[in-house]
Amino acid sequence: WPRIGANVQRRTACTKERERRRFCRMAGESFGCGKDVRTASTIRDIQKILNTREKTATQLVEDQLKALHALEPTLNNFISTQDQQAIWEAERIDAQLAQGKQVGRLAGVSMALKDNLAYTKLPTTAGSKILQGVTIPYNATAVERLLSEGAIIVGKTNMDEFGMGSTTENSAYKVSKNPWDLERVPGGSSGGSASATCAFQCVGSLGSDTGGSIRQPASFCGVVGLKPSYGRVSRYGLLAYASSLDVVGPITRSVEDAAILLSCMAGQDPMDSTSSSAPTCDFAEGLSSSVDAISRPLAGKRFGIIKETTGEGVDLEVLGVFTRAVQHLQVLGAEVEEISLSTFDAGLPAYYVLAPSEASSNLSRYDGVRYGPRPDAVNDLSDLYTKTRQEGFGAEVKRRILMGTYALSSGYYDAYYKRAQQIRQLIYQELNSSLSKFDALLCPTAPTAAYKIGEKTDDPLSMYIGDIMTVNVNLAGVPALSLPCGFTSGDSCLPVGLQIIGRMFSEADLLSIGHVFEQTASFANGTPSMTREVSPVAP
Repeated sequence: WPRIGANVQRRTACTKERERRRFCRMAGESFGCGKDVRTASTIRDIQKILNTREKTATQLVEDQLKALHALEPTLNNFISTQDQQAIWEAERIDAQLAQGKQVGRLAGVSMALKDNLAYTKLPTTAGSKILQGVTIPYNATAVERLLSEGAIIVGKTNMDEFGMGSTTENSAYKVSKNPWDLERVPGGSSGGSASATCAFQCVGSLGSDTGGSIRQPASFCGVVGLKPSYGRVSRYGLLAYASSLDVVGPITRSVEDAAILLSCMAGQDPMDSTSSSAPTCDFAEGLSSSVDAISRPLAGKRFGIIKETTGEGVDLEVLGVFTRAVQHLQVLGAEVEEISLSTFDAGLPAYYVLAPSEASSNLSRYDGVRYGPRPDAVNDLSDLYTKTRQEGFGAEVKRRILMGTYALSSGYYDAYYKRAQQIRQLIYQELNSSLSKFDALLCPTAPTAAYKIGEKTDDPLSMYIGDIMTVNVNLAGVPALSLPCGFTSGDSCLPVGLQIIGRMFSEADLLSIGHVFEQTASFANGTPSMTREVSPVAP
């Protein structure tokens, strides 16, 4: 597979100064990236701090809240926060420790929740005016399982309305910013979660992924994002966008932290009939902290490079970073082969028929009758529905509801929805056939690095195209991991994500591969300069 690397070298023609900057960045020097590198598990560090009594859980949470609020006026990552509740929970953990009681794996760990996950202590708005002020009287299963392990919720993060968008610009409340460059988007729809995690405003966060909404912002913000297999984590308490595609997953600063959070959340749930009975495990078990490249820890692994993700439409800077990441995997002992997926390009149009179709059904429940703001001066029930949705939904949500309703209409169902379902089945078959021959498939997480705020708001089609690397994973239901694999050159110095796609329920393998890459690829890791002064757990 050396063809792409050679091609990039010919086409980029970097100057000596840019080569010097590239080398210095890979060595960890500061050219806007910051030289503090952090790949260890923050959750493990917190466990150690509590066990040695170096700090109390209360002190850890207070430090975390200071970091959150120090950056929040700049980053706009949180829709709501709860300082007093978080401190009360931390005091309860300290009391348990003082009494010699056992505490959970996440004791003292400050977590943020994407604002489409039900949580009784704070409103759940899904980034929409139509749910402004609505508090759901139960916790999402994923949230409840984190709480049972001692996690402390510090707030709900900003998102594109009902998960429809790639930038957080479709939020009804605010636009979040990327910690690497405040003029750029953090990605979406879980942009607030990714940006907050990157900026040390929380230890980790939960997002949801319907077509890449965990992985794309993870790539843009230079953090780890895991989209589990469909059914691995319960969807109970997740406000639905497209029910056959939606997945809850973690966003963290290290692969090991993602593994720990998945271990806490995974498993069958009687409240979700789509949750799987597939056996779970401690996904963090066996992730060694003493990995080195010399021992060739990936010897015997075979990876397939998806040819359709390395050609036209992919930014050359991204392609160059991806090439270096693949070469590093080869140094680690892996065999790499380029493969072609004939159905790959059909995934995006199929997704943008199926997801809006499901959304048009799921969002029909928001009618102003049972919850949410109700408009004044309505004439009849039909007028109530019309005005509620006109005032409550944003432009992108309305656009996708119209697209989905059209695709499901009697005259067009066979031409659009049925055909999209047939394409989905072909994608599932081809992707799984390829995965039977390889340990994982590789591609860039996104075709570009983070772009400027407002750059694509007037061209939704160009924003939709940005999902081309991620939607097929959701259509097939398989797991995928995005982790940092390097930075673009020049003064912008933006992170780029590597996407590792695995077989159904192979999260343990993906996390193991990702951990080895993360621990040996020093050129891929860094922290934004703006976060170094506020980090509550020092790198």
